[in-house]
Amino acid sequence: MGRKLLQASAEIDSSEVLTERQKVVLDAALRLLVEEGDNLTMTAVARRASCSKETLYKWFGDRDGLLTATVQWQASKVRVVPVDGERLDLASLTASLEGFASDWLKVISSDTSIALNRVAVGHAGSGKDDLGAIVLENGRFALARRLKPVLLAGKQAGLLDFTDAEMAFRTFFGLVARDVQIRLLLGDRLELTEAAIGGDAVRATQQFLALYGAKTGPQGL
Repeated sequence: MGRKLLQASAEIDSSEVLTERQKVVLDAALRLLVEEGDNLTMTAVARRASCSKETLYKWFGDRDGLLTATVQWQASKVRVVPVDGERLDLASLTASLEGFASDWLKVISSDTSIALNRVAVGHAGSGKDDLGAIVLENGRFALARRLKPVLLAGKQAGLLDFTDAEMAFRTFFGLVARDVQIRLLLGDRLELTEAAIGGDAVRATQQFLALYGAKTGPQGL
């Protein structure tokens, strides 16, 4: 058998299928969300990105399509390092988890993610649009679909011990996030430096391994 790589996601990474021009447009949309929040319009995005509204509609369909692509583009910045399912060891599993944790903390602490989530929370249940559902499906739920294969590979290799991959993911997510996201959304100006984020990623991973690490080692040895 050839080497079996477990992909970080069953989904196509939006960062790989977007053109550079489309990335520029989505970055413009994110900046407008920071500046204007709820007032984001196709016209404003077209003006900021120096493109036509017709191009936006062609690429993204409508405002909800643009918002979906924007959320996917932001979420794509949280990478999950693929692991070799046949040669996985504790070091490579730890590196993959730490990388995910570090990327996620960088993304949620950015001005763009804070603004996007504030708008999504404000829209939830309001009937204005489906931004809350878009953020959940293409943010948190998409990240779970990316990381669960790594967790399951760790279990198959005898490095992790859990009965429910969703529960294991939620535990890891909680250890990484703690109260950081809610404090940021409420305006707390946390100092999340590169060093602090790196330390938090290591701490969360070690705590997760302490909870879910297999006590008998790989293959029960």
